[in-house]
This record gives sequence, C-alpha cells and structure tokens, in this order.
Amino acid sequence: MSKTIRTLVVDDESLARRGLVVRLQDFPEVELMDECASARQALQLIGELQPDLVFLDIQMPGMNGFELLREVQAQGYKMPLIVFVTAYDQYAIKAFEVRAIDYLLKPVDHERLATSLARIGKTLELREQESQHERILNLLADATGEDCEEILKRLASGEEIGSARYPEHIAIKESGEITRVAINSIEWVDAAGDYMCIHASNETHILRRTMKELEEELNPQRFQRIHRSAIVNLDQVEKLCSRQNGEYHLVLRNGKELKVSRSYKDRIKKLILNP
Repeated sequence: MSKTIRTLVVDDESLARRGLVVRLQDFPEVELMDECASARQALQLIGELQPDLVFLDIQMPGMNGFELLREVQAQGYKMPLIVFVTAYDQYAIKAFEVRAIDYLLKPVDHERLATSLARIGKTLELREQESQHERILNLLADATGEDCEEILKRLASGEEIGSARYPEHIAIKESGEITRVAINSIEWVDAAGDYMCIHASNETHILRRTMKELEEELNPQRFQRIHRSAIVNLDQVEKLCSRQNGEYHLVLRNGKELKVSRSYKDRIKKLILNP
C-alpha cells in the first residue's frame, strides 16, 4: 500500500521488542513511531501519536495488554489496530474477543508477519475509503441540508444531489387565479389551520398545503422551521434576540418579529452564527 502504517511496538522484554523491530525493518510500508517497554508508556503514546497499528505483548507487569486496551477506550483515545504478540497461545480466543486484527506467537516468523501486515494494509485501505466516503456524505449533507441516510437513499435511486431539485417558484391558486411566487421572495410562512400563509414581498398568499409538504419543497439551507407552525427564510433574518424569560425572537429585514420555539432554538442559533 502507498500509505505507511504508523506503528508502535509494546513489549516489556527488550530482546523480544528488538527482535520484532528488526523484522519490521524489512517492510518499507511500516513506519516505526516508537518502542514502549510498558503499557503505561504505550497508553501515553497512543493518546499523543494516534498510531495506525500496535504490536502488543499480553503479559506485562503493572498493566497487561488487555487492560491497556480497556484504558485506551476509557480515555477516549482513537483505537489503533492491534496485533497481539505473545509466547503463549492460550490467550488467542480472548485476543479476538477484544477485536484484535491478528495474534502472533513469539518468536515471530517472517512469512507470518508478512501475511499479517498484508491484512492490516487492506484493512487500513478500507478504513480510509470509508472515511473519505463519510467525509463526502457530510459535505453533501452540509451543502444540501439533508441527512446522510437520505443522501444515500437518493444516490441509490439514481437521483441527483444538490439544491437544483428545489423549485424557483411555487404556484398558489387563489380565487380562481394561479399566482407564481418566487421562492427567493418568501420572507416567512406560518400555519393558519389547514392553510399556509405565504408572506412574500409585502403580500400574503394563502396556500392549501400542509407545513410538512411545503417544507419538503424548500431548500433547508435557506428555509428553516423555527416553530411547529412557522418557517423563515434565513436570508431575511436581520438579528436574533434573546429575552429575559429565555425566549428567542428573530427580527426580519421588514421589521417583523417571530418567536423561535425552544426545540428549534439551538439549530437556528447555529445556522445564524455559521451561515
């Protein structure tokens, strides 16, 4: 693999540690970050260096290999791939129970080590692909306002991803006439029973739709629910005000003041602070 495997070797026996380090020098993909003579030292370096891989002895004084992994998890450190290296095979089942990627017996055989590193390389490549996939999904989610699961469903069905799917106008039928209202001109929307009141360009239009149906047609990067029965165009927001009673209100450019319910407060604050 082109990417190096950032590696720690942990063993309280200096000869065993040295022997493994010498063998690892035959593999150019391995970048040896450090050697550790104790689990305590390894814990500190795992937190600081965040290695990809740790070759870990099981039986060590003070803290054994299994205890080290529990402590890594308890500290919230990124868990590296683990290959247990030990002179005893009775720990094999337990090693795989804690999801070690491999289990090597001392003295480590060169071919067996090569097989293990090949498996590790493939695992890291898969992790990197998954990480890139997740980053792309998160970027798309930020750009479109949709959650990752929804994006995956739309990709699977062959739909295009992006704001282009949102209409530029909305057709409103009133008194036998159909009015095309530009989406950009909408300032806010509020519910009135079974109807929606669309406030746009100093005019109010009555739309016979549900709030949920209308919300699905509006780009969530621009239009956000601020109350169970109200949606606002964030481009029209001039400021967010807090009251002494803990309530929040949005003030629009036209001077209209709208209450933000508690359940939507944090999201609205985040969108306004980080547009």
